[in-house]
Amino acid sequence: MKVVSFFAGAGGLDLGFEQAGFNVIWANEYDKDIWATYEKNHTLTALDKRSIVDIPSEEVPDCDGIIGGPPCQSWSAAGSKKGIADKRGQLFYEFMRILADKQPKFFLAENVAGMLSAANKDALENIKEMFTEIGYELSFQLLNVSDYGVPQDRKRVFFIGYRKDLKCQFVFPQGTTIENKVTLEKAIGDLKNTALPAKEGNLTNGSKCKILNHEYMIGGFSSIFMSRNRVRSWHEVSFTIQAGGRHAPLHPQAPKMTLVKQDVREFKKGQEKLYRRLSVRECARIQTFPDNFSFEYTSVVAGYKMIGNAVPVQMGKILAEKIYSDLRSLEPKRNVRPSSKVNGDNVREKLQEIVNKVTV
Repeated sequence: MKVVSFFAGAGGLDLGFEQAGFNVIWANEYDKDIWATYEKNHTLTALDKRSIVDIPSEEVPDCDGIIGGPPCQSWSAAGSKKGIADKRGQLFYEFMRILADKQPKFFLAENVAGMLSAANKDALENIKEMFTEIGYELSFQLLNVSDYGVPQDRKRVFFIGYRKDLKCQFVFPQGTTIENKVTLEKAIGDLKNTALPAKEGNLTNGSKCKILNHEYMIGGFSSIFMSRNRVRSWHEVSFTIQAGGRHAPLHPQAPKMTLVKQDVREFKKGQEKLYRRLSVRECARIQTFPDNFSFEYTSVVAGYKMIGNAVPVQMGKILAEKIYSDLRSLEPKRNVRPSSKVNGDNVREKLQEIVNKVTV
């Protein structure tokens, strides 16, 4: 079955779908700093490098499914929190515009937990309503990926819809028990004592890394970083892998940080040398990328950004396997694309109405 991918990034979600048996035939990514990484690791996928805003629906290949993770900064508690009033927040509707015109059998969209906040309640209701009007039976749920074999606490919202004529609704798979979660020891324990500090200016060591991308960002830690513990032990899952090296979790070789006073912590005295950020490769492992997945960059900062913005490969695979199984079980006669009363122009009109209300 054929899939197209928007906001593909490094391609974690795409790889998960490929591992589940889908064929990702076409992908779209606007950030030029990611192109080399995507093309290096997804050699059979055509990469479109335009903004989604500039892509006519008819230029997107026909497919069985559309997947993607629209930019999350506008919805994030740690970001601008402008939601639909932010141009980046509106890109969710561009995703729906193409979905409305192409009418594939299914879609999957991923976003941050902040999308479910009270501040974004109206925008969320509009998005849910639009998916329904476009012609899809919508399921959405907040998941912690640590419940699905990913060694980190990372809560994300997944929207999954099947075209209504298929008469099928997606049911999210059950997660694992606490006892069966993948720990840091299992995820990165074999990488101990082999990471290199980045070169001055946080430039890459390149081929000097004995393990691909196994290098970590250097430099001081901000007062915000030092305000709370940033160390998880070997028997725990990691903190969320963020899209920035400065806020990367610390390696579990270090003891927990010492609380000095409220919102102020310090490294345990006499053991300061143990405190380093997780390496790019360690972060990639925690995001469940395979070790042969090569992140292409000059500055390690770009490596952390690509990995932190990705959907964990394992999470993508589990959801994709369920979708694949559901679609394979459907009767062939239900696989004919229906006509829709709502098209991409309608979606853009709806978006403009919402933006006008928000910005007045």
